[in-house]
Amino acid sequence: FFFYFERSIDNNKMGQAMRMMKYDRAGNLANSIDALSFDGYPLNWHRLDDGVMGGKSETLQDLLMTPTSEGESMLRFSGTINTEGGGFASIRAPLSETGLTKETKALRIKYRGDGRTYKVLLSNGNQSTGGPWSKNPSWQIDLPTSSNGVTSTSLPLSKFLPSFGARAASDTENFTLIPSEMHEIGLMLSLKLSDGSDNPVSTFGEGIFDFCLDIDSVDPVTSKEGEQKEL
Repeated sequence: FFFYFERSIDNNKMGQAMRMMKYDRAGNLANSIDALSFDGYPLNWHRLDDGVMGGKSETLQDLLMTPTSEGESMLRFSGTINTEGGGFASIRAPLSETGLTKETKALRIKYRGDGRTYKVLLSNGNQSTGGPWSKNPSWQIDLPTSSNGVTSTSLPLSKFLPSFGARAASDTENFTLIPSEMHEIGLMLSLKLSDGSDNPVSTFGEGIFDFCLDIDSVDPVTSKEGEQKEL
């Protein structure tokens, strides 16, 4: 029994290592898809899933941009989460070279969800940023969703939390979100919330499951409107 158990662990580790080696991050970047714009700047989205760490979750790249019934384009973030050896899927898009304006107080997002809690991400755009061993965090905020139609909400930059991988920074007072340094925006579904706590089964899922989040628009807020929680 113990021999079989040890071999099973070794095989799992080997499979995870092989998936890490085969994960085509450069290919994902090359196959980015144009959907939506931010403050007039077109957004080109690429996927970044837990396969980068050997996981099995996957965003459906060909469904990132889907026309609405009104003929307009929206961003569809959908795919399959597999919690065996992983547990996150995400899409990222570069912002303009100048980042967010210094007047930006919040992000306004209009979306249709599936009852799961997603996260909105901001970072300086470097590939290592926000990783477990990075010196620079990514900035995250939870985005609860429902399946009851369109929701529009404003996400204050002051509420975004610094994070390193699935771990929230313990010394948040040592980090400051500087809008002009934010050069990438992202969406994520993860087994961890922005504060590092577990995303409950009721708002995440378990085992292998599909997900879908539609984004109609995402825009900067540059007034006191950014301090509102809900529009």
